[in-house]
Amino acid sequence: MDYSQLTQGEQVTYLVICIIMAVISIVALWKIFTKAGEKGWKAIIPIYDLYIMFKITWGNGWFFLLMIIPFVNIVIGIITLWKLAKVFGKGVGFFFGLLFLEPIFLLILAFGSAEYVGIQGSQTV
Repeated sequence: MDYSQLTQGEQVTYLVICIIMAVISIVALWKIFTKAGEKGWKAIIPIYDLYIMFKITWGNGWFFLLMIIPFVNIVIGIITLWKLAKVFGKGVGFFFGLLFLEPIFLLILAFGSAEYVGIQGSQTV
């Protein structure tokens, strides 16, 4: 079943859920960027927010260009989630939370007690 086969009410519900998820993601990224020393407004600009995420996690934002390579983007995305957990001092359990329940764990990372330890600090954690 595709979107066009849904009733009008189902389409509206789907749209509302998508908007809510987008807002939650933006709020979480805004706070995460702020914790990492970046300006929060960078979370609302498409593609630039990905550059900033890679800058926070990899140390070089231009690695985000690897996301345009098919299949490589899946591996790089998973590694980025691992690095995100590490730069905030979290372990493997939190990484799996990010991997399988990303919106929830982004909110936990954003509004929890986690502090940005940086890329150098992530290697000792």
